[in-house]
Amino acid sequence: MVLSRIWSAFIIVAIVVASIKYLFSPNYKAIYNDMVVGKGGDTVQIATQPMSAMTPIVRDSLMKSQKFEEKHIGYKTDSLKQNVKVYRVQETDGVIGTSETAVKICLGLIGIMTLFMGFMSIAEKAGGINLLSRIIQPFFSRLFPEIPKNHPSFGHMLLNFSANLLGLDNAATPFGLKAMESLQTLNPDKDRASNSQIMFLCLHAGGLTLIPVSIIAIRASMGSETPTDIFLPCMIATFAATMAAMIIVSIYQKINLLQPIVIAYVGGISVLVGLLVVYLVSLSKEGLDDFSKLLSNGIILLIFFAIVLGAVYKKINVFDAFIEGAKEGFWTCVKIIPYLVGMLIAISLLRTSGVFEVIIDGMKYLANIAGADTRFVDGLPTALIKPLSGSGARGMMVDTMQTFGADSFQGRLAAVLQGSSDTTFYVIAVYFGAVGIRNTRYTVTAMLLADLVGIITSVILAYLFFA
Repeated sequence: MVLSRIWSAFIIVAIVVASIKYLFSPNYKAIYNDMVVGKGGDTVQIATQPMSAMTPIVRDSLMKSQKFEEKHIGYKTDSLKQNVKVYRVQETDGVIGTSETAVKICLGLIGIMTLFMGFMSIAEKAGGINLLSRIIQPFFSRLFPEIPKNHPSFGHMLLNFSANLLGLDNAATPFGLKAMESLQTLNPDKDRASNSQIMFLCLHAGGLTLIPVSIIAIRASMGSETPTDIFLPCMIATFAATMAAMIIVSIYQKINLLQPIVIAYVGGISVLVGLLVVYLVSLSKEGLDDFSKLLSNGIILLIFFAIVLGAVYKKINVFDAFIEGAKEGFWTCVKIIPYLVGMLIAISLLRTSGVFEVIIDGMKYLANIAGADTRFVDGLPTALIKPLSGSGARGMMVDTMQTFGADSFQGRLAAVLQGSSDTTFYVIAVYFGAVGIRNTRYTVTAMLLADLVGIITSVILAYLFFA
C-alpha cells in the first residue's frame, strides 16, 4: 500500500508541476510533449529573440561568451551578437521511451541471470549453498529469527552480500533474486512482505561496497588527479547506511542486536574491512586498479571453479543442472518487466516535469537564507536521484564533475553520494516484483531512512576529507 501511494504521488505531483510550468512560463509550452515522447539529451527550442530583449544578466553574459544558462534555460547567440536562441535540454526520456528502456534493461538481464542462476542451481544440487548456510547461520539466525536453521536462503543472501561488497553488480542481482525466491517459500502470506524479506532487502539496499570501481574509473576518465581518493569515504558511507538499515529494521521487528554473536560478527567483519582498507590506502592508483580487477574477476572465477569441482565430486549432472537454473533465470527476468516499467515511468515523469529542479532550487534558497556553505547543495542532485534511478544518478554525478571539476568539492561529494547507497525504488520494483509481493509494509520507509543516513554521512565525510 505504501509503494502504491508513493507511485501515485510521483505521477500526480509530476503532472501538477508540469501544468504550473505550462500555464505560467513561456519556456515550457512543449513540456507535455517532453513528458510523453521526448528523448533524453534532446534540445528543445523555445524561441529566437533579439539580443535587446534579453535581461541585463543574460545580455552581459552572452557578450562575454556565446552560451549561457540560467535557471535551467540555455541561451546561445549568433556570431554577430544580434539574435539569441532560447532552448533547454531534456534530462531523460519521456514515458514512451522509458517503457522501452525498462524492457531493454530486463532483456539485458537475461544473459546475466541465466549465467549465474545456472551456476547457482549446480551449487544447490552439490550442497554448496547448504554449506554456506551453515557457516553464516549463527549470525544470520539472530537477524532472521523466522528462518529455520541451515535454510538455503542463508547461503543465497551471503552470496548476494559478498557480491555487493566486491562491487560485482552483475552477480549481486541474480544472487539477490534467488534469495528473495528462497525466502518467499517460507512466507505464509505470498502477497505480503515477510520480516525476513524486509531485513534482507534493506541490508542489500545499504549497498556496502569495498571498492567503487566504476566511480573511480569515471573520475579517472574525467581528468581527476587522484581518482581513488573517494573510495574510503564511499566505503564508510555505505557501511553507515548498511548499519542504519540493520538498526532501523531491527527496531521495527524488535530484534535485539546487542547479542554477543552479533557483536562478534559485525566487529570481526569491521576489523577485516579495516585491515583491507589500510592495505588499499598504501597502493598506488595503478596498484589499486589491478587489485580491484583481480579481486572482483578472480572471485567470480573462483566461485565457478569451486561449484563445478564440488558438483563433479558429488557426481552431479553438471550441465543439466546448469540448464535447469538458467531457465529459471530467464523466466524471472520476464516476470519483473511490468514492475520495472511501472516504476521507471513514474520516475521519468518526475524528472521531465522538473520536480527535481524545484527541490534543488528550494534547497539552495534555504541554504543561502541560513548563511550556510552551499557547495554541498550542488552535489545533492546525485543523492536525490539515486533512490530512483542508478543511471540517472550516474549522469548527474558526471554533470556535476563537468560543471565544477572532477577534483572539486562538489564533484567529489557527488562521487561519494553515488557510491553511498543502492537504487531504492529500482530494487523494490525488481526484487518484490520477482516474487509477486504487493504489500511492502514498512520497507520503503526503512530504506529511505537508511538512504538519508548515507547522504548525511557522505556530506560530513566530504567536508572532513575534501573541504
